[in-house]
Amino acid sequence: MDYTLNCNGRLLDLSTPQVMGILNVTPDSFYEGSRKQTEEEIVQRIRQIQTEGGGIIDIGGCSTRPGADCATEAEEMERLRFALGIVRKEAPDAVVSVDTFRPDVARMAVEEYGVSIINDVSEGADERMFRTVARLGVVYVLTSVQPVMREMLLHFAREVDMLRSLGQKDIILDPGFGFGKTLEQNYEVMRQIEQLQMLHLPLLVGISRKSMIYKLLEQEPSQALNGTTVLNTVALMKGASILRVHDVREAVECVRIVTAMSSQYR
Repeated sequence: MDYTLNCNGRLLDLSTPQVMGILNVTPDSFYEGSRKQTEEEIVQRIRQIQTEGGGIIDIGGCSTRPGADCATEAEEMERLRFALGIVRKEAPDAVVSVDTFRPDVARMAVEEYGVSIINDVSEGADERMFRTVARLGVVYVLTSVQPVMREMLLHFAREVDMLRSLGQKDIILDPGFGFGKTLEQNYEVMRQIEQLQMLHLPLLVGISRKSMIYKLLEQEPSQALNGTTVLNTVALMKGASILRVHDVREAVECVRIVTAMSSQYR
């Protein structure tokens, strides 16, 4: 399906899938190569995402890896303000997403820096976050921690109804690979992921270098690029509209190849 998102008055076309490049400004994200702390590192990462074809920059200021020490709200805001200031100076026209589970952090990012997407990683429906994003009028990524597709569909349907009742317009669904799921459940969700298309909303898939890949293949995250590329390709063939990744160039190549294959059968 072809979708568009209203990103601060500019339409982002998803008829060709978009690549969302990860910019972590945390000291403890699970993939060491994604951690960017200094202004120089952040600028280099912004330029890399854009040069390699990423259409969205996704910034995280609080690690959500299992066992991580959760940053305080003040720490998360400080990290994000630092990074967002650099992004707005270096790439003022970029479509920017912020990865957070805190409504006040979301509000700050939108009101102070014009962020157009809130990528919510909270565990379950947060009515305060729902009200915040609806009032702000931004694109919202709704993530599921449900480990079984049937329950995921039911929860998504209820939560989308809640969001619509609050006036939320643009909603993206993220099945939440790595959140609340065993390794086996992650792969079962991927096997059935096309069922989410019945909700008629764009689908974001974020499996980049995650444990469902490196544990299965008995590797480290630094070795998991090939497995990531395989699963990104599967996700695209099953209808994903956005790939959230560390490795932008490789994901863009996946999109180009799958798009070329799809066009042959239209």
